[in-house]
Amino acid sequence: MKKRDHGPTQRQLRVAEEIRHVLAGLFERRDFRDPELAEAQITVTEVRLTPDLKHAQVYVARLGRPDVDLLLPVLTRAAPFLRGQVARAVQLRYTPDLHFHPDHALEYAVKIDRLMHQPEVARDLEKPTEAPTPE
Repeated sequence: MKKRDHGPTQRQLRVAEEIRHVLAGLFERRDFRDPELAEAQITVTEVRLTPDLKHAQVYVARLGRPDVDLLLPVLTRAAPFLRGQVARAVQLRYTPDLHFHPDHALEYAVKIDRLMHQPEVARDLEKPTEAPTPE
């Protein structure tokens, strides 16, 4: 019998949001020894947890800048420190390992919005006027 995937549990969602909140606060304060991380403006857009809560996929973006991929090695280096900060702030039996991924959704949305407002596309999206029917 095949097991159906019902998506994340309420616990996964709640813990993921707590972790996102802690990480967002850390990135907002920028209190890091690593100058690359201290100078970067990072937004945590989403955190997804595995069902056993041992691994967290952290999606990050840099608002107004498409170079979030350049920060992934820096974030990976800082992951043990960030995990320790999460452990202090969120009471869990086991603090999940943090795995960072770029979130390009905002860039994609801006690109689509820009395309939708081009004159050629706007013209195609306009409602066609009804032609008079010959009687």
